[in-house]
Amino acid sequence: MKRSINHLWSGVMLVILMGTAGADWRQFRGPTGMGIVEGNIPETWSSEKHVAWRRSLPGPGTATPIIVGDFVFVIGYSGYGIHPSEGEMSQLKRHLVCLDRARGNVIWEKSFDPVLPEHAYQGEGAYHGYASSTPVTDGERLYVFFGKSGVFCFDLSGKQLWRVSVGEGIHHWGSACSLILHGDLLIVNSSVESRKLIALDKDTGATVWSVAGIESSWNTPLIVPVSGQASELVLSIQDWIIGMNPDNGKELWRSEGIHRYVCPSVVSNDGIIYAIGGGHTGLAVRSGGRGDVTKTRVLWRKNRGSNVTSPLYYQGKLYWASERNGIAYCQDAATGEFIYQQRMSPQPGLIYASPIRVHDRIYYLSQHGGTYVVRAASEFDLIAHNVFEEDDSRLNASPAVSDDSLYLRTDRFLYCIRK
Repeated sequence: MKRSINHLWSGVMLVILMGTAGADWRQFRGPTGMGIVEGNIPETWSSEKHVAWRRSLPGPGTATPIIVGDFVFVIGYSGYGIHPSEGEMSQLKRHLVCLDRARGNVIWEKSFDPVLPEHAYQGEGAYHGYASSTPVTDGERLYVFFGKSGVFCFDLSGKQLWRVSVGEGIHHWGSACSLILHGDLLIVNSSVESRKLIALDKDTGATVWSVAGIESSWNTPLIVPVSGQASELVLSIQDWIIGMNPDNGKELWRSEGIHRYVCPSVVSNDGIIYAIGGGHTGLAVRSGGRGDVTKTRVLWRKNRGSNVTSPLYYQGKLYWASERNGIAYCQDAATGEFIYQQRMSPQPGLIYASPIRVHDRIYYLSQHGGTYVVRAASEFDLIAHNVFEEDDSRLNASPAVSDDSLYLRTDRFLYCIRK
């Protein structure tokens, strides 16, 4: 009887999801992987205004919530790493929660014991903790990455289907790369765990291909359409931007990239890839090449960048905010020349979440300074500055949007904001 009920539940879930797939936010940075979305979400909010619901979470985390059909999935951790140099690592737990999208009610929740030892929670490692990799879903299965504890596959009712390890390595900054899907492949940047990029069969977890030499890369790969050619899988690692065949992992080209560790994910438009990174570096490179294309396909390189947050592309311009000094940048995508560099006010403090663009509005989320809504235009125009007066915990995760709702995750709560 239990098996029949589970089978029926899975079927009901699938029917619901198939009817609402257009509203889904299934991965880090949404449908395109670049933070671009349409929707009639609010420009202003507070702890009371435009909050459709607020749900307490079992612990902090910096992974983006994902939405599929009528369900929201979010991960977190508890027991250790809430404050630097406090608690016992043996008490660390990770959590996966499924919520009702309309009301925020908890449908199911799972807890996991980690593979220990993990990195100690102190210094730089305190910036994001132990639940930083955004899950991904194909509408039927949910895939979750917990660093050295492995990659998990669940059905949408919470039944675990498989788990595989992608390496045992740790780093004092932790693990943070998010998963993506390409056809029947689940692609994992396991730079911390094994210095590899790995493609798993999404049905079984078996390794289909892997690429070694993925050094100091805390960002998420991007599938880039190339005119007249098959799509490329592009990843930014220390010193290089690499274009690969996503079906077999074969390297197609590489270009000189960011000469230190890389957290921001790349974005693309019309076959041109834009990358920023630490060391105040940004560049544009045309896809579709072969071999080392540093001298032939790099369009520009500038001494500005962001250590953590990923950029946005919109109507020939690049936008991002620096993680420490609160400066919002607007850059001509064709030339790399800067159109404006504007310090936001009030001072945002640290900005680690990657922004999203909704129509002509950019949403920059700071850890403790609130959310800054800025016009995507050639002149800096701050439309609104929003804070949750009743919640002073970190807002460290990138946002998600589904239909006309904005989902913001702090260390304490998940918020659904809509008019």
